[in-house]
Amino acid sequence: MGTASTANVFSSKGGLAYIELRQRITSGELPPGSRLSQYELADELGMSITPLREAIRRLASEEWVEMDTHRDVRVAPMSADEARQLLEVRFSLEPSATELAALRRTDREVAAMRAAAEELLPVTRTWGEEAIAAHRAFHRAIYVASHNTVMIRLLDDLWDKADRYRRIGLELPAGAEPRTLDLNQHYELLELVISGNGAAASALVRSHIRNSLGAQVTGALEDRERGYYSTTERSA
Repeated sequence: MGTASTANVFSSKGGLAYIELRQRITSGELPPGSRLSQYELADELGMSITPLREAIRRLASEEWVEMDTHRDVRVAPMSADEARQLLEVRFSLEPSATELAALRRTDREVAAMRAAAEELLPVTRTWGEEAIAAHRAFHRAIYVASHNTVMIRLLDDLWDKADRYRRIGLELPAGAEPRTLDLNQHYELLELVISGNGAAASALVRSHIRNSLGAQVTGALEDRERGYYSTTERSA
């Protein structure tokens, strides 16, 4: 899609409704499983029901919301299966984007990476949303330097969905851990990218993802769901 057509999409009321609803879902303001009252939302956003429904159909096509035959709309639930899939995609894409960033980064992008690193906080319950936002900004500053627009767009969408699981992680026992290793790895990664060592930067990102809060959340959700189904089978 060209620049002009993209601008037209997002200048429409349907596009604006899409952006607003997606932001509310990714931030947790609209939690998983919550019902969307379409007419109330249309009134709140100052638009008719038609552009709102356009936005909802687009969100449904991207699996942010679910629609039933009665036009009831709910925010998509979260599951161990989706968490695992997101982790697998990140594990496939981000190391490659990081390696490209080490080869292609500009001076301006290096400055943006350094600035993002200065804002980093441990992604723990103590720091909450501020840490999640800083964490994402740092990783994005790196993968944007890949100059691969397709990869950047895919990673942006991936992080939108994965951040919902990081918020769950803050409430799990792992969310109270210091996570000093994670924090230090960011600074190591920064220096590898700046020095142009793409292979080492890619390898470090792989290790970082494997031990991330997102990976721990995936494991915890899988254990929880196994326990649920085991209990259900015993009571059947």
